[in-house]
Amino acid sequence: MQHGATVLHLATRRRAARLRPLAAAMLLLALGPAGALACDAPPAPVFDIDANRYYTDARSSVIDPVLKARNEAAVKPVNDYLEAVARSADAWQRKRDPQDARCALGWLEAWAKQGALLGKMSTNQSWYTRKWTLGGLALSYARVQAAASPEQRKAIEAWLRALAEPTIAHADAHKGVRNNHYYWEGLAITAVGAVTGEARYLAWGRKVFDHAMGQVQPDGSLPHEMARAAKALHYHLYAAAPLVLMASILDIQHPHLDRLVRFGAENVANPAAIERMAGAAQERPSRMPGWVAIYDRHATQPVSTVPPPANNWDARMGGDRSLPNPLEHPRRG
Repeated sequence: MQHGATVLHLATRRRAARLRPLAAAMLLLALGPAGALACDAPPAPVFDIDANRYYTDARSSVIDPVLKARNEAAVKPVNDYLEAVARSADAWQRKRDPQDARCALGWLEAWAKQGALLGKMSTNQSWYTRKWTLGGLALSYARVQAAASPEQRKAIEAWLRALAEPTIAHADAHKGVRNNHYYWEGLAITAVGAVTGEARYLAWGRKVFDHAMGQVQPDGSLPHEMARAAKALHYHLYAAAPLVLMASILDIQHPHLDRLVRFGAENVANPAAIERMAGAAQERPSRMPGWVAIYDRHATQPVSTVPPPANNWDARMGGDRSLPNPLEHPRRG
C-alpha cells in the first residue's frame, strides 16, 4: 500500500510538472548592484521534454518563426534552470561567496535527487535539448565541485552519469549524419567524464573528437555543415564550439581543429569562399563567436586579434567563456 501511494505521488508530481511548465520555470536571476545572485528555491523538476523541429526545408536552413516560438516555450523551464545554475556557479568561481556555491549546488542536488530530465524525450529535438543541458550542467558543476559536500557530490554525479548513459546510447544508435549534434554530445559526455573521473566517458568523448577531426577537409570545412545553405557559416562556427572546448578539456592540440577554426575566422572576415562553396549568401556574424576565447587560451597559435566580447555568455558551455573553466587546460608559457 505504501509503495502504491509513493508511485501515485511521483506520477502526480510528474504530471503537474508537465502541465505547469511556466511554474516549473519560476526563476531567475535577480542581479543585485554588487552582482550577487538572489537564490530562490529550486523550481519544480522537469522530467519529460517535448520539443519540436522548427526548420521547414530539407537542408535545415529556413526557420519557421511560429514553430521556433513553440519550441522555445516548450524548453524554457529547462533552459531557465540551466541559466540559473550557470550564473551561480560562475559567480562562485569569481568571488568565492559561499552563498553562490550553496545556490548552484542546492539547485543541482534538488533536481538530481528527483531524477529530473530522465523522462520521455518525445522527439530528436528533445534529445538535443537534453544533451545541451547535460553539457552545461556538468561544466557549471565543475566550477563549484570543490565546494560540494560528499552527499552533494554523490547525488549530483550519479545524476550526471544517469543522464550520460542514454545520451551515449542515443548517439550510438543514430549512426547516420554525424554533424554538430554529435560534437555537442561529445562535449556533454566529456564534461561528465571529467567531473566524475569516469574514464569510459572520456574515451567516448575522444572518439567523437577524433571522428570530427576526420571530417575536416584540407580547406578547413565540414561537409555536413556546408550542406546547410545560407546557414553554412553559422553551423561551421556552431560545430567548432564544442570541439574547441573538448580539445581543451582533453588537452589535445590538433592541426585539423586549427584548420576548422581558421576557416571560420577567414569566412567571418570575408564570406566569399564559403558562399561559393555553399551556393548561397551567408548570414554573416559581426565577429567571431565568444568561444574563440577558449580556443585562444589553449591553442599554440591564437587566432583572434581582438578581445572576446564583453558579454561572452553561453550557459551550454558553462557560463562565461572568458572565465576559464576548471576543466580546461590553458597552454603553458
